[in-house]
Amino acid sequence: MGRDVGVIGLGAWQLGADWGSVSEQDAHATLQAAADAGVTFFDTADVYGDGRSEKVIGAFVKDHPGITVATKMGRRVAQDPAAYTLDNFRAWTDRSRANLGVDTLDLVQLHCPPTPVFSTDAVYEALDTLVQEKRIAAYGVSVEKVDEALAAIARPGTASVQIILNALRRKPLEQVLPAAAEAGVGIIARVPLASGLLSGRYDEHTTFGADDHRNYNRHGEAFDVGETFSGVDFTVGLEAVRRLRPMVPEGATMAQFALRWVIDQPGVTVVIPGARNPEQARNNAAAAGLAPLDAETQQAVRVIYDELIRPQVHDKW
Repeated sequence: MGRDVGVIGLGAWQLGADWGSVSEQDAHATLQAAADAGVTFFDTADVYGDGRSEKVIGAFVKDHPGITVATKMGRRVAQDPAAYTLDNFRAWTDRSRANLGVDTLDLVQLHCPPTPVFSTDAVYEALDTLVQEKRIAAYGVSVEKVDEALAAIARPGTASVQIILNALRRKPLEQVLPAAAEAGVGIIARVPLASGLLSGRYDEHTTFGADDHRNYNRHGEAFDVGETFSGVDFTVGLEAVRRLRPMVPEGATMAQFALRWVIDQPGVTVVIPGARNPEQARNNAAAAGLAPLDAETQQAVRVIYDELIRPQVHDKW
């Protein structure tokens, strides 16, 4: 991506919307805890709280140099490939620049646009123009599907691909990570805890608030179902977590184990777990200090995926 960042970043969707209410004070404290723990990469989007997440991060980084901020664009309008034009890109990035309080955005990612966008020459030409105009320092894409990632990796200007990757979503290991490594494209692994499933804190009796996507998007009612629990049926996911739990090293949490699994995959640049409070941010960052998982554990994780999860999700994305 052209920048050195810590392998554990912070995903800031929670600080905007769709995960229940997070006060501005709690959001600032979460960012501070992450920075104090050595996190140097914050990922946000213009649509998170309609700019709230960007504004909170912008106010924070003003006094904390050395943090790379990645944002995203394109989900505030109807999902029509015709909307992905240079004029719109300029307007969208101008808004993000104002929200973040910067002249040049560190990294802008197309935010899971319609599939045809990934193979449209004019889109990449427009993104290259934004770099030339110094509105952005670099660009990447956030994708739902493996084929979308491969299309973007093939473009010489693509700096990064953000994709769902966790122990319950292994498909990117087959082609995307090797192709990105060969092309020198960074991999930003999102949803690493499968919307909290891999934290080990939930059971069949867990409920989520009305304003939490884990309640209202379980079947893709609001956006791609793969963004909620990685598209895995909640009950099946709980069974997978129960089988994974005995592998967690002594002194580590289930969430840290899950993050360590992502870090260990060759080609991953940074993983971006979300956090709603300082304790979560600190615990997530500490996963980088765990020893790499051994080959026996990696194989055991694969077996659980093959038996429980692969039939549900592998061919969908």
